[in-house]
Amino acid sequence: MQAAPDIFSYRKFWAHRFGVAPQLPMSRSEMEALGWDSCDVIIITGDAYVDHPSFGMALIGRLLESQGFRVGIISQPDWNSTEDFQRLGKPNLFFGVTGGNMDSMVNRYTSDKKIRRNDAYTADGEGGKRPDHSVVVYSQRCREAYKGVPIVIGGIEASLRRIAHYDYWSEKVRRSVIMDSKADLLVYGNGERQVVEIAHRLAQGEAVSELIDVRGTVYTKRHGRRDDWWEKDSTSIDKPGQLNPPIDPYQMQTEESCEQSKAETAEQNENAVPVEPATNVIKIHRVSPRNAEKTVIRLPRYETVKDDPIIYAHTSRILHLETNPGNALALVQQHGDQDVWLNPPPIPLTTKEMDAVFDLPYSRLPHKEYGQANIPAYEMIRFSVNIMRGCFGGCTFCSITEHEGRIIQSRSEDSIIREIEAIRDTTPGFTGIISDLGGPTANMYRLACNSEEIEASCRRLSCVFPGVCKNLNTDHTPLINLYRRARSLPGIKKILIASGLRYDLAVLSPEYVKELVTHHVGGYLKIAPEHTEDGPLSQMMKPGIGTYDKFKAMFDKYSKQAGKEQYLIPYFIAAHPGTTDKDMMNLALWLKHNGFRADQVQAYLPSPMSAAAAMYHSGKDTLHKVRRQGGDITVPKGLKVRRLHKAFLRYHDPENWPMLREALKSMGRSDLIGNGKKHLIPSFQPKGTGEMGEGKRITRKAKTPSTKPTFRTQHVRSKKVKSGTQRSRKR
Repeated sequence: MQAAPDIFSYRKFWAHRFGVAPQLPMSRSEMEALGWDSCDVIIITGDAYVDHPSFGMALIGRLLESQGFRVGIISQPDWNSTEDFQRLGKPNLFFGVTGGNMDSMVNRYTSDKKIRRNDAYTADGEGGKRPDHSVVVYSQRCREAYKGVPIVIGGIEASLRRIAHYDYWSEKVRRSVIMDSKADLLVYGNGERQVVEIAHRLAQGEAVSELIDVRGTVYTKRHGRRDDWWEKDSTSIDKPGQLNPPIDPYQMQTEESCEQSKAETAEQNENAVPVEPATNVIKIHRVSPRNAEKTVIRLPRYETVKDDPIIYAHTSRILHLETNPGNALALVQQHGDQDVWLNPPPIPLTTKEMDAVFDLPYSRLPHKEYGQANIPAYEMIRFSVNIMRGCFGGCTFCSITEHEGRIIQSRSEDSIIREIEAIRDTTPGFTGIISDLGGPTANMYRLACNSEEIEASCRRLSCVFPGVCKNLNTDHTPLINLYRRARSLPGIKKILIASGLRYDLAVLSPEYVKELVTHHVGGYLKIAPEHTEDGPLSQMMKPGIGTYDKFKAMFDKYSKQAGKEQYLIPYFIAAHPGTTDKDMMNLALWLKHNGFRADQVQAYLPSPMSAAAAMYHSGKDTLHKVRRQGGDITVPKGLKVRRLHKAFLRYHDPENWPMLREALKSMGRSDLIGNGKKHLIPSFQPKGTGEMGEGKRITRKAKTPSTKPTFRTQHVRSKKVKSGTQRSRKR
């Protein structure tokens, strides 16, 4: 893969003489105490400021500080005026605007579009401290406060909205967020490389309008073809016309084609003849042209995709195929008289760079202005350690790959150990238990393609679906060694693994499963098979339930060998694209057969720009070539069907029984209604139940007859289990 300059190789900005701040300032008085008359960069964030590498504003702020820049933080400003945005004065270089660690709409609304009562990223969990579409609102206020100051937007909210995207909450396709925010640049993905380059180039006197060549950024310019660029047209589907060359634009490499890709690329590049693209003809090629750096794919314009769900699905598929930093081409999408340009993704950080980023002088504490207030998100990660980034799983409902990418970026073992020791020695309230040693996926640490050349040319959407690629290194030994070294540290009593676990990778390493189960499970281990049926699983790009069964057998075996009573707690998604009522019924039967009663359930929420969101909006399978005819999938839309699917997950709740009886009768499965063990729900209705239904209850828990047997649930532990539970980042 292409190399990039070390992010710590830049000559430090002159202001480095002011040294390191105990915490990045949030007030004028703090700036004065540091000897500052101004800030070079001011970060506006929708989260409470916690000086910890798991919080984006702290990581980017400390990184820029290490480059010599003076960085101030404005956290959760009052967006009704410009007053809060002027709190620290005018920045010398730019405003950096982020919605926070979550998309502001996901943060504020449930999958049923109800307002959440709290906000985990706010002091005392208080809700309503950030506006809807925070990046847009904050950027507009920055522009009002100081006209002419460059605005750079970033974070997950900007990443997932970098082109025209389906917005679940308004049920329409919205413009790229760079258009609505009027920002100068959008940074997507892991932003370290981009932000450092932008800051130094602005400091050297370049105009922000000149920064159009930074990887991992988005910018706008007046619509028109650029003479120095070769455009590939991908603005339509299913139109007549000769394809030249006749290559499937959606072709994903198989394991065999991966191995041949280098030779094929060389041969076809040698014989390629550039042809002016014709209107209505797709010109996407599986191989890169001679000058890939000056080749751009023209996506369907915003005005088209907003009114045509199938064209939107096509656009989504093209974008997801252009995410590998090793071979991705630039993209351009017209919005009115403007073009939104997406440069190729950033080059992943090296282990050395990752170590340096995590070794920056974070205080690891909330800013002092919050006093003794509790910040729930901080409490969740206070004693946890992030060991890697990225995920090559490709789950279609997940936003990790769209934001962090598919290339795994791992820290060194020494760096991780240093952070554990820092937690032990400096973090208030530490009792000797590390709550998590993981990342987006706990067991992808140091996993990568066996060949850098194959990795750089690969176009697979997942390394583990429909099966684990034979070119993938699945050796868990480095992770096992890390676990053993970490738990042997003085003062460390236990290390739990709470991050999402890819059990289809884990089963390939029995030694890892044994290590995990014997030493790092606190009674319950939460994992996410998401479903039991092949239909929805194929649209999720998740392994079949048979793989879960294999993992469970290993889990139970090694738990018994360790003399521990431990349980697997599976999580499932209701109403995902590709899911029928029958699928949910079968899942409910599986749950009952295996003795699970879900206390809380998750209904699918279409996150912006995800592959599953395109499925939801279009009703098309975007994992294969999108056509107007064919490729249709079932999409559970509407409040009634979504509540029904959630009700199947909570089949045991008497409040849901009237809804389920009606559904089972309409499905011709009245045989599942009765009072025996073979039945899903009883024919009787307990007095005082059946009126609220799924999605209508407020706080009251469902009543369960005391005569029923005890079931394991996702959230209520068995009385026999004495060790602590784990939290899990849902994947």
